[in-house]
Amino acid sequence: MARSDRLSQPLTADVARFLSSLSFDWRLLGDDVEGSLAHVQMLAQRGIIAGDVAQKLTQGLLEIRRRWEEGTLEPRFEWEDVHMNVEGRLHELVGTDGGYLHTARSRNDQVATDMHLYMRRTGQTLQSQCLTLINAIVSVAERTVDVVMPGYTHMQPAQPIRLAYHWLAYANMFRRDWSRLQDWAKRSDLSPLGAGALAGTPYPTDPEQTGQTLGFAALYQNGLDAVSDRDYLLEFLAWASIFMVHVSRLAEELVLWSTPEFGFVTLPDGFSTGSSIMPQKKNPDVAELLRGKGGRIYGHLMGLLAVVKGLPLAYNSDLQEDKEAVFDTVDTVQSVLSILPGLVHGLSFDEVRLKAAASAQFTLATDLADRLAQTGMPFREAHHRVGGLVRQLLNRGYTRFEEVNPDVWEDVAPDIPYSWIQELRPEQAADARTQPFATARPSVVQQIATLKQWIQGADNSSANPAGG
Repeated sequence: MARSDRLSQPLTADVARFLSSLSFDWRLLGDDVEGSLAHVQMLAQRGIIAGDVAQKLTQGLLEIRRRWEEGTLEPRFEWEDVHMNVEGRLHELVGTDGGYLHTARSRNDQVATDMHLYMRRTGQTLQSQCLTLINAIVSVAERTVDVVMPGYTHMQPAQPIRLAYHWLAYANMFRRDWSRLQDWAKRSDLSPLGAGALAGTPYPTDPEQTGQTLGFAALYQNGLDAVSDRDYLLEFLAWASIFMVHVSRLAEELVLWSTPEFGFVTLPDGFSTGSSIMPQKKNPDVAELLRGKGGRIYGHLMGLLAVVKGLPLAYNSDLQEDKEAVFDTVDTVQSVLSILPGLVHGLSFDEVRLKAAASAQFTLATDLADRLAQTGMPFREAHHRVGGLVRQLLNRGYTRFEEVNPDVWEDVAPDIPYSWIQELRPEQAADARTQPFATARPSVVQQIATLKQWIQGADNSSANPAGG
C-alpha cells in the first residue's frame, strides 16, 4: 500500500513478512482511528479537504473502529501495518475519497501520535492499578501493627521492628512508582501530529487544533524531534524496570519467608502450586514468577537503548523495534499488577514465630549498648562491651538475652544489672524508636494514616488526569 511507482519490483513474500509490524501493532487501531478523526476534522475546518469528503472519511473511520472493537475486523497482512490497514479498509468503504486521509500527514507523525495516545491511556490504567496494590499493602500493615519481627541487614537478624513497618517500606516504594508515572505522563503529554515526515507540511494545517482535539497538553517544539523521539518510551521502560525491582524484592521475601526455615508467612493456596512428583509440595510459583519477570523488562530497556543509541535524525525503521518491547512490558506489568494485590491480601502470618524470631540472635544487643551509653559510657565503648558479651554468651550456647539466668549473667557481666536484660523485649525496643519514620507503634500508625490520606488524593488525581 505504501509503495509508489518509484520501485520497479514487488517485495518478495519473505521481505514483506520481515517488514510487517501488523502482528504486534494491531492493538493500536483504536488510537490510529482517533488520531485520523482529529486529522480529518482539522483538514476540513482549514479548507484543505471538502466537507462532504471529511464526512465520508469520518463515517468510514468510525465503522472501521466499530468492527475492530467487536472483533470482526481481520488484519490484512499484505497491507504491512495497522496504518495501511486502516487506509486500505477506508478505500473499501468510501472509494477513492479514502486517499484524502493521508493529506498533510506522514506515517512518521502518525505512528508517533498513535503511540502517545496508547501510552497515555496505558499510564492512567497503570496508575490506577498501582493504587490498588498500595491499598492492599496498607491493609496488611493495618492488621499487623502489633506484630513484631526481626528486621534484617545483610540477611542477618538486626533489630526488632513491627511487621507493619516492613510492609510500609514496600508501600512507599510503590508510592514512588506511582509518582514517577505521574511525572512521566506530564513529560509525555505532547502531540507530534502535523510534523509530517520530519519538516512539517506545506498545507495550512493547524497542529494546535489536532493536539487539543486529542487532549494533549502541548505540541512538540521541533518536528524532527517529534517524529524521532522515543524518550517517553525509554523512560516508561525505565519506570517499569524500577517498578519490577520493587516487585522482585517483595516476591523474594515471600518466597524466603514461606520456607519452613523461616515460617513467617503462609501463601494462599490459590496463589501456590504443587509438584508433578512430590505430593507434599506447596510451591510459591506465583511469587517466583513475579520475581523472575523483572528480567524480561530490564532486557527490553537495554534493547531499546541499543536500538536508538546511534540513530541519525529523523525517522528510521529501526524505531519499529520499540513496539514489541513496550507492548510486552505493558502486558507484563499489567499482569503483575492484576495478580499481586490478591496475593498480598491472602497472606497469613505466624505471629508467634515472628515474635520469637524478633529477639533471637541477640537482636536486642543494640538496645543494651544504648542503655550503657545513657549512663555516660561512650557509645563505641558500650558497643565493644556488648559485642564481647554476645560472643561469650554464644560460646555458652545462648542465642537470646532472655535465656540467660542470673548466675550466668553475674559471671559474664557483673557490671551490668540483670534487671536490664529482663526489661529487654522486642515490643519495647521497637517502641523506643520514635522518629516519624521509625518503627514505634505511634510512628507506624501515623505512617499508615499519612499513606491513606495520600491514596485518597492520588485516587482523585487519577480520576481527573491532565489532558485525559
